[in-house]
Amino acid sequence: MIEKKYKGVVVPMVTPVKEDGTLDTAAVELIVDSFAQSGVSPLLMGTTGEGNSVSQDDGLLLVQTAVKARSNRPITIYAGLTGNCFVEQKVQAEAYTKAGADVIVATLPTYYALTPEQMENYYRTLADSIEGPLMLYNILATTHMSIPIDVICRLADHPNIVGLKDSERDLDRMAQCIELATGREDFSYFCGWAAQSAHSLGLGGDGIVPSTGNYVPEMFQQLYLAAVHGDMATANHLQAETDAIAKIYQQGRTLGQSLAALKVMMQTKGLCDPWMLMPLTRLSADEEQTIARKVQSL
Repeated sequence: MIEKKYKGVVVPMVTPVKEDGTLDTAAVELIVDSFAQSGVSPLLMGTTGEGNSVSQDDGLLLVQTAVKARSNRPITIYAGLTGNCFVEQKVQAEAYTKAGADVIVATLPTYYALTPEQMENYYRTLADSIEGPLMLYNILATTHMSIPIDVICRLADHPNIVGLKDSERDLDRMAQCIELATGREDFSYFCGWAAQSAHSLGLGGDGIVPSTGNYVPEMFQQLYLAAVHGDMATANHLQAETDAIAKIYQQGRTLGQSLAALKVMMQTKGLCDPWMLMPLTRLSADEEQTIARKVQSL
């Protein structure tokens, strides 16, 4: 069996901020510590982390704080990269790597609809331009573009591209991407569709990226370990339990609203306050109280 360097549970971490929108570094330390205790890694500034809304200065501070909070514990720091200005992205990627991020996870620039050739050229140029390893991030729901599988297949051969995080809700595509990554030690597949975490691991996926892991990182680590040891009954049971938890903050809400609700859930554990970065906002006081009551009834 091939041993992959990049695998396991990678939680797309919320970005905790104060009421004035500045980074809450104390909360970052608490959250990263909770991840490290559960044996899971953080993805900073992904979709769940409001990556497009984090300033360059706070992005670097977030990486620095997470690296410090990790201490010497064996978790990987993944740093998300978003935006439409390539020059600025390159500078940020280099800064994150120098600050201690282990992998850069890049989402496609989204202002223009890109051709497959432009997508491939973007990732190749970025991979050639930075020192640290690069992971592709495909998320149709926010970019409104899907990286074609044949493009991923060619990019997987680039020596500095180490994997794919795919959040597209397409089971056939998932199976094809997992097959693409199977049998090679230099390219990993991470499932960003949390409700299919157990299924993707059962197919041979290398890792999962569940937003609900912010609240229950230990449950997803248990799910992952059960699946990789062939105990799919336990993995599927944990899948059902985490799906039920996810409904508390996701059901009936837009993506942005669900992230605010997730921070409310984390507040009940003393991990962060539910302030959001513009243009997102907190939920109403009544909604926050309802979520807190639902959490208490778990």
